[in-house]
Amino acid sequence: MARDLGLVASACGGLDTRFAAELVAPAVERGWRPAITLTPTAARWLEHTGGLDEVAALVDLPVRGTSRLPGESRPHPDPDVFLFAPASANSLAKLALGIADNQALTVLGDVLGSPRVRIVVAYQVVDARRYHPAWQRHLDALAEGGVALHRIDTRKPLTEVLDLLPS
Repeated sequence: MARDLGLVASACGGLDTRFAAELVAPAVERGWRPAITLTPTAARWLEHTGGLDEVAALVDLPVRGTSRLPGESRPHPDPDVFLFAPASANSLAKLALGIADNQALTVLGDVLGSPRVRIVVAYQVVDARRYHPAWQRHLDALAEGGVALHRIDTRKPLTEVLDLLPS
């Protein structure tokens, strides 16, 4: 029986070519059942490139990019594990500050700090980001909330972040 994985992604370079092949398909092969929620920009990127259909074909739950309407049933289960990959600097900062201005950040923000939910954030940022005065505070805030943080090495397959999930 597959384990539910809340898989959240934001728009980062390579999302359109790497997300399905290097993250979604391998997660399914490892026994996870991805409940995918994308930031609006990530959903737009994948829709534009045809990658949204590719991702949707790999999972049995709807791929979300927007919030549901009042009265609509919840399309995803409540997973005990979330993986936010790739996470952009913008989305990571908003999550650290508690800004939930889209469905992807809302689903994570609602469980951040909960002792029953594990969150892994694999972020993809340019090297210069570490010089921004707020950057380290954002990482520290997420770590204080129990989030496991990992910087993505774009020279390696995204699949490596699946090793950060509980077995």
